[in-house]
Amino acid sequence: MTSQDAGRPGSAGTSRRSKITPEREREFFDAVLDRIRECGYDAVSMEGIAARTRCSKSTLYRQWRTKPRFVAAALRSRRQARFAGIDTGTLAGDLREAARCAGEWSPKDTQLLQALGHAVLQDQELAEALREALVDPELAALEEILRRGAERGEVDAGNPALAFVPAQIFGVLRVRPMLEGRHADPDYLVRFVEAAVLPALGLP
Repeated sequence: MTSQDAGRPGSAGTSRRSKITPEREREFFDAVLDRIRECGYDAVSMEGIAARTRCSKSTLYRQWRTKPRFVAAALRSRRQARFAGIDTGTLAGDLREAARCAGEWSPKDTQLLQALGHAVLQDQELAEALREALVDPELAALEEILRRGAERGEVDAGNPALAFVPAQIFGVLRVRPMLEGRHADPDYLVRFVEAAVLPALGLP
């Protein structure tokens, strides 16, 4: 790209995000994710979010072009590893703390996962963004917790139950609302870990 190209409107050298402050961008992202939780992905429109945030719809289309790209950007902005700071010194303590932590943020995350359920099956970028934002960081942090426990000798590294711990914890977060109509709160998740996860690992 030449220096002349860089100065042309709409060229690759022109930042599409330069006209939107981080605070305003956060407002847009909060609005679209909240709206998805409230009424589902299909009911959300760029026009509706524009009205909700008091901006022109052309601003959103100019910035993200399509609703799937807009939602994917909003999801990726949420990326964080909330399990990452957990280190109580024991594997059992870490898993209990992870359960408490997951129970605190599960209502909003589970609501979002359910609301995006069908859409992510139809759109690969949305699916990837959802994994990057809500699944991969927590999965990596949880695997690190398990690895440390094995290195300390608290659990046999060859224990086949280790591979299923993430599925147990993430699975119960997703399934309790369907089975019982309630989110998996911290107390429920700690009891689940103590009754099902720790015994499978041979931990007290």
